[in-house]
Amino acid sequence: MHTHPFLKGEMMEKIEIGQIVNTHGLRGELKIKLDTDFANERFKVGNKVFVGDIEMQVHSFRMNKGMALVAFKDLLDINLVEKYKGEKVYVNREDIQDDGQGYFFFDLVGCEVVDQDGQLIGKVEEMIDTAANPIMRIDQKILIPFVDAFVKSVDLDAKRIEIEVIEGML
Repeated sequence: MHTHPFLKGEMMEKIEIGQIVNTHGLRGELKIKLDTDFANERFKVGNKVFVGDIEMQVHSFRMNKGMALVAFKDLLDINLVEKYKGEKVYVNREDIQDDGQGYFFFDLVGCEVVDQDGQLIGKVEEMIDTAANPIMRIDQKILIPFVDAFVKSVDLDAKRIEIEVIEGML
């Protein structure tokens, strides 16, 4: 998982999920470098996303060599989509579901991490999604799995995560 900047609009918060890096073929597909964990959900056919400030509806989606290839409704020709190269792609925060815990991984970036005695360990700089489990990168040098065995509490209002430190972790 990568960090995500926020855009505050008129009562709408947009979350960056990728950037268009090129066109693909002649039928309007755009090659998108992803910045989201859930590409299949974000680009499900029929979903609405924003390319810059323009709302678009997903016509097709597939993965190819680590990139998303997405075509948008009514833009199924290379000549209609070339102008979007370089644009960022967003979703409306209200349109995505959290994991039931009330936060997303990008909400954790910037949180202070403390041990069970309240001692500051550092700040979360990045959440890394791995096949096994997510990992918090703290102050460039510390990697801690984001699992129940270590993470004891998350308080987004206080921007604070309490972890249980075990021998050799730090």
